[in-house]
Amino acid sequence: MDEATFRQDVATVIRSLGQQLDLVDTDDMDWKLTEGVLTVEFEGGGVFVLSQQVPTRELWLSAYSRAWHFDRRDGAWLERDTRVRMDAVLSDLFTRRLAFAVTMGL
Repeated sequence: MDEATFRQDVATVIRSLGQQLDLVDTDDMDWKLTEGVLTVEFEGGGVFVLSQQVPTRELWLSAYSRAWHFDRRDGAWLERDTRVRMDAVLSDLFTRRLAFAVTMGL
């Protein structure tokens, strides 16, 4: 994948995730979007950061002192080592953090 396509795919994914976060019914988090980075801050502390890594053509997620690395394969963002879909990882993380079911779709 060339750089321009990668950046466009990332912008689409991050914009979609932001729109989905707007629909989550809670005042316990705030999110912001900058070029290639989605940052979610939680009222009780804690931050999730999803950022583009252009040289490796990956999206990196940091949450709970852990990191995940996602690359685009077969039309989906998959974790580099486990091959778990990014939307499944995000759904699990938000569900655990907010203590109610959150489903993220990509």
